[in-house]
Amino acid sequence: MTRDMMRNLGLVFFPAFDWALTPTHPEREERLLYTRDQIIEEGLLDIDSIREYKPKMASLKDIQRVHIAVPDISSLITDAHLVSAGGAITAAEAVMKKEVQRAFALVRPPGHHAMKVMHGTRGFCTVNIEAIMVEYLRQHYGIKKVAIVDTDVHHGDGTQDIFYHDPDTLFISLHQDGRTLYPGTGDKTELGSPSAFASTINIPLPPGTTDEGLHYVLDNLILPVLDDFQPDLIINSAGQDNHYTDPLASMAVSAQGYARLAEKLNADIAVLEGGYSIEDALPYVNTGIILAMAGLDYSRVIEPDIKRCPKQTEGNTVAIKKTVEFLQDIWANRQELKEENIRRSNGFYNMQNRVYYDDSGITEKQVQSVKLCPDCHGYLTIATEATGNYIGYQTAFASIIPRNCCPKCQSLAKDAIVKAKKQKNYEQYFLQNKVDDTYEEL
Repeated sequence: MTRDMMRNLGLVFFPAFDWALTPTHPEREERLLYTRDQIIEEGLLDIDSIREYKPKMASLKDIQRVHIAVPDISSLITDAHLVSAGGAITAAEAVMKKEVQRAFALVRPPGHHAMKVMHGTRGFCTVNIEAIMVEYLRQHYGIKKVAIVDTDVHHGDGTQDIFYHDPDTLFISLHQDGRTLYPGTGDKTELGSPSAFASTINIPLPPGTTDEGLHYVLDNLILPVLDDFQPDLIINSAGQDNHYTDPLASMAVSAQGYARLAEKLNADIAVLEGGYSIEDALPYVNTGIILAMAGLDYSRVIEPDIKRCPKQTEGNTVAIKKTVEFLQDIWANRQELKEENIRRSNGFYNMQNRVYYDDSGITEKQVQSVKLCPDCHGYLTIATEATGNYIGYQTAFASIIPRNCCPKCQSLAKDAIVKAKKQKNYEQYFLQNKVDDTYEEL
């Protein structure tokens, strides 16, 4: 490949030396240290078309643009979370300022299990760094349509929750079937609320899916959907725990499979998520992704034990094709199905969630109610109740005004929280207003 064909790539590293759930936890600093050693050994940082950036620190306002924090943000996060989110923002800004064509934020702690409401840490995640980055770009650069393709082996339930009612955000998650792996969600029938129908696409894959199955999904579903959606930006939530050596999952993807995915997906920004085979996978997978995103030859990035990688079974091939066919049909008929769902909802869409914070010992019950408006994205209210060993009992009510919200719905959203506060059923009341870019505890 000639130099003229090379893409410029920005890299951001943040290993978070001072943050870990426990000293021996799989989500620890070595995840990035081994990768950085490999990248330096291969001389990738000496290539003119690859530029390294130092992460900046996100602000509390950046977090508040996405999350409702109970009891408050400061008590739930550390500086490491602000730098991880800031690292993603740093990568995105390098692209937006046209300093580089692509960027890859290799940062931790990860974030895709962090939902709109925060009571603690779950799935190693406290704040959703991709969502914070996306809303930062919308606020500061006027970005509208965004596609997030989550390639972590675990369903990106937090990112799904944050954007489930947003038709301008296409969230695609391909993951090991939730019936066999944490967090147990991500069924193909989870498709977004009525006004945002088919803006959420879940692709549950059977354990043992290989490069073959991954690329069948990519070629026959994900890439055609992206072509139809025409996003302003493509974000890769780049989990690497589909690798055949990962200790927390049961998939069979190789470094070559990941690199070819990065090349085909052609994401503007990639943000590291999971991946816990620290020595056997991450240095190879990350090197392959970096080379692919930079437009360089990655054909020799091969694991020494590649013969261990299983072959895909015929049963898995059949199951994957059936899932793709189901979702192809949904996508082809999405407008008709969307209109039908809106008609059946009678102006409001209600959903109940039960969320377990496995890292914090907290159980949450939640009710979301979305106003369906023909003139805008409507507004959202969330009632949340949480119990746990450390917090006792916490309740909160939030009213959320999205950026595309008509004056009538803005008024109704404010009325909803005033009414809730008068009834005094909750301990805390929040108003998140994306039109004015404000966050208030009332």
